[in-house]
Amino acid sequence: MTALGDILIQRIRATGPITLADYMNECLLHPEHGYYTTRDPLGAAGDFTTAPEMSQMFGELIGLALAQAWMDQGAPETFALAELGPGRGTLMADILRATRAVAGFHAAAQVHLVEASPTLRAAQAKLVPGATWHASIETLPDLPLLMVANEFFDALPIRQFHRYANGWQETVIGVQDTTLTAGLTPPAPLASLDHRLDDTKSGDIVEVCPALTAITGEIGARIALHGGAALIIDYGDWQSQGDTLQALQNHETVDPFAAPGMADLTVHVDFAALAGAAAPAAFTRVTPQGVFLERLGITQRAQALAQNLDGAALENHIAAHHRLTHPDAMGHLFKVIGLYPKGATPPPGLTP
Repeated sequence: MTALGDILIQRIRATGPITLADYMNECLLHPEHGYYTTRDPLGAAGDFTTAPEMSQMFGELIGLALAQAWMDQGAPETFALAELGPGRGTLMADILRATRAVAGFHAAAQVHLVEASPTLRAAQAKLVPGATWHASIETLPDLPLLMVANEFFDALPIRQFHRYANGWQETVIGVQDTTLTAGLTPPAPLASLDHRLDDTKSGDIVEVCPALTAITGEIGARIALHGGAALIIDYGDWQSQGDTLQALQNHETVDPFAAPGMADLTVHVDFAALAGAAAPAAFTRVTPQGVFLERLGITQRAQALAQNLDGAALENHIAAHHRLTHPDAMGHLFKVIGLYPKGATPPPGLTP
């Protein structure tokens, strides 16, 4: 068992089982042993690879889409260009490089990164010098907001509920001998899940992310009041159903309870909950990532870049394009939703 695992076992023995949300929060953000607070998890030497790390094309197209949204809303003279969970800073660096030629965009932009990890903040500072860092979205300036969140919401802690004839049972984490294990609370009615009674049946699992609602509500309120747009890219679907918790270590799926603090924990994003929380801002249809990137011109960009490549570099470039766009890879699993002011033009690549 890991050091964090020992801490959790002692806590559970003293005070009883904890929710899955509490478990995820400790595993990911514990100040001494949390996964994100103690390491750079990205790349071949880490546990997973995100789209910006696969190809510069991803960040370039996101940047140009945000620049177009800025122009569609009258090119405000000052705005916040923000990213939630910026990883190493690769995506923001690519956004800034791709938009350098957009007249007035950089002069108007204030770059803000919302990041909790000291390790990742240090990496971001190397690629995005001059940025301003925030521990939460609430401290962003009161300006028009152009925001991207790529694989951010999937790491937010969730509570998990199993439906049965006489109510809902919540997944909780307890201790069996010296091992952390998942169990269920006794069934009970839950008014907050009454809206899911029509589309679920006995035995179905629903996951709820309290932080998603709060964060999206803040984004939507800011965009509705000050203008701007947000692009949210993550894996998931329109509504949460089923057990989607997974742990990744060394690019392999592992037991999420075996080594607390040593593996990345993620879940599928409930885009219906996200859209519902965005009011009073408008939201677009949920669009597969591959469709979104093709609408923005990724194939044309890939062909242009390929002209200067050969050998292994060309093979890697082609593989990255396939992985980002093809339905059997990230192209369908990952979805995109846009938030924007009611009455304004939706962000490029997305439809109302």
